[in-house]
Amino acid sequence: MLTRLVVENLALIEKLELEPCGQLNILSGETGAGKSIIVDGIMLLLGARYDKTLLRYGAESGLVEGVFDSTERACEVMREFGFDEDDCIIISRKFHSDGKNEIRINGRAATIGMLKQITATLVDIYGQNEYQSLMRTSEHLRILDYFVRNEIKEDKAEYLKTYAEYKETVSALNGIGNASEREREIDLLRFQLAEIADANTFETEEDELIERRNIITSAEKIYAALGKATEVLTEREDGSASELLSEAQRELSSISHLKSAYSELYERLQSVAIELEDVCDGIADEFGSMNFDMNELDELEKRLSFVRALKRKYGAYADMLAFKKKAQTRLDYLENADEHYETLCAKRKTLLKKLYGLAENLHVKREKGAAEFSNNIKAELHELGMENSDFKVALPVFPSLEEFENIFGTNGADTAEFYLSPNAGQPLKSLIKIISGGEMSRFMLALKVISNESDTVPTMIFDEIDAGISGITGRVVAKKLAAISRKHQILCVSHLAQIAAMADAHFYISKQSYNNKTVTTVVPLDNRGMIDEISRLSGGKGISEQSDTNASTMKKWSDEFKATIK
Repeated sequence: MLTRLVVENLALIEKLELEPCGQLNILSGETGAGKSIIVDGIMLLLGARYDKTLLRYGAESGLVEGVFDSTERACEVMREFGFDEDDCIIISRKFHSDGKNEIRINGRAATIGMLKQITATLVDIYGQNEYQSLMRTSEHLRILDYFVRNEIKEDKAEYLKTYAEYKETVSALNGIGNASEREREIDLLRFQLAEIADANTFETEEDELIERRNIITSAEKIYAALGKATEVLTEREDGSASELLSEAQRELSSISHLKSAYSELYERLQSVAIELEDVCDGIADEFGSMNFDMNELDELEKRLSFVRALKRKYGAYADMLAFKKKAQTRLDYLENADEHYETLCAKRKTLLKKLYGLAENLHVKREKGAAEFSNNIKAELHELGMENSDFKVALPVFPSLEEFENIFGTNGADTAEFYLSPNAGQPLKSLIKIISGGEMSRFMLALKVISNESDTVPTMIFDEIDAGISGITGRVVAKKLAAISRKHQILCVSHLAQIAAMADAHFYISKQSYNNKTVTTVVPLDNRGMIDEISRLSGGKGISEQSDTNASTMKKWSDEFKATIK
């Protein structure tokens, strides 16, 4: 559960600290005081998109930090991402005026994806977004499947595994193509393989061609350089390098016996003489091998152009070899396509029949679960003041195998849609077309109540669950929230006195102005403060003393009711 929340520089909040209890926490205050900002802060902790307009005016950065008690499931996800396990999970999200934000989990940098997966095991939030998702019929089957998840778990896992294999098989069949397409691809592959083979190129050919071309185009320069080098080393009339070196050797030879240093210098000159002779031979060889033909240059340019075109087409040499290998494999496959096609067709047919059987099993279990789900929802709605309402989950008739082939998907052949009749004498109609805001709030609460026993997420947040309700219905909603809060921590934003009276911890949110700035503050209420707030929410605060008496009575009744919850 959430044990501590810190918010800094978010909208009207300058700095706020909240330490909710482990049961029912109520957040109330005047309209516009900033209750929704606190929910926005928690949403950021859960991975909601950060918008720099959320940053408090004039601030360079802000922070939202939450401390959560760890759970077994949260530890599993933490381990998957390489985080160390601990008794608590500290999540912080720092955001800046340039739109950037940083996420840390237990002090270590994390991504949005990591954040969402970890916090999904810690918090469920029910607000306008969740209400909107219920207005999409595509969500209805997901809700039903969650209700019957234990019954369909194995069938659905096997179905999805088979479905993936079926899609791979169909993809392979499509890859073979029809006969004319196949022949065109075979012709192309044969041409490409022949082109690569006939090219007879090698890895360093382009570099060698470029080097040879540079030599030919620099022929005059090369002739001149080699000739001049030969002249300087061996042919100058005023003394070539070889002659001068020989003279130096003779002089040192005459004194080499007098001192070891002279002897060493003489020996080094001998080595230089040998190296110089070798260099001269090398230059002579290069000079003698000079044989440049402009026709050769033309051929070089053509070959270089061809090698480069080949490279553009198939990639560098290593890429070309990889392409060649892949193309040969594909060619072999296509040339034996008739055999592959028959095998794949048979496999596809077998998999389709298996999918049909698995989808039928899912349909039967969903039908059974839909009946139980509908009865449970009706019972909860009746308790929530919709005693004349009717509800049903509509599933389509399971199709024939021929029909199935054209409509099945990842959920089998099923779709689902919720139908509601809010009042006696009215026919069932599509929920998304007729449900009101107040009815939606109660429906969402009914969903949460029937999943309460099996829900493993420790913290639930309800953002204005009381929208559109009052009176006796408000009291019933309050009792439902209190019952859920005995197994889950609840944070609930509310304007309703009946719900506020059920609070185990109550936080009053207000907006104050000072020093030319407006800030949102949060004050935890004691029992007297709770009674005053209940009186305010009832609308009688400041009008009569009876309002405070009624608030006190309501609080006492609520505390006595909570004591009876097992």
